[in-house]
Amino acid sequence: MGFTVLPVEKLKECIGEIKHSEWLEITQERIDQFAGCTDDRNYIHVDREKAKSGPFGTTVAHGFLTLSLLTRLSASGTWIPEGIKAAVNYGFDRVRFMSPVPSGSRIQSTMELTGVEEKERGRILIKVTHTVHAEGSEKPALVADWVTMFMS
Repeated sequence: MGFTVLPVEKLKECIGEIKHSEWLEITQERIDQFAGCTDDRNYIHVDREKAKSGPFGTTVAHGFLTLSLLTRLSASGTWIPEGIKAAVNYGFDRVRFMSPVPSGSRIQSTMELTGVEEKERGRILIKVTHTVHAEGSEKPALVADWVTMFMS
């Protein structure tokens, strides 16, 4: 696997192509650090004892932690237009948090190239749909349509 760097017209032919990220462990330490950054210290995330009797039976990752890790998960390989000078996060068309990510589990993203759109001034929007699963869970933890703006 790796990055697919192609001219825009060839990238359009790749729509529907799928890649899988590397697995990434979601440790309690990572969850605690995220809680510290965001001031979201809900017991389901940071209190191991209280979380045992909570809705998930253990601490779970913040949904926004899982979302923020798409950057790391995409490092396994994504689609890039040839000849670009810069890339910026353009946003998300859709984000759904569908099931919990238990502390100590591993996550993986299935990435599907779902859009390539040429804009004015040599800008290109690339949309990748990420479906993130926690290992052992049938239901996805997260589904997100992420849009990146590339500039040539």
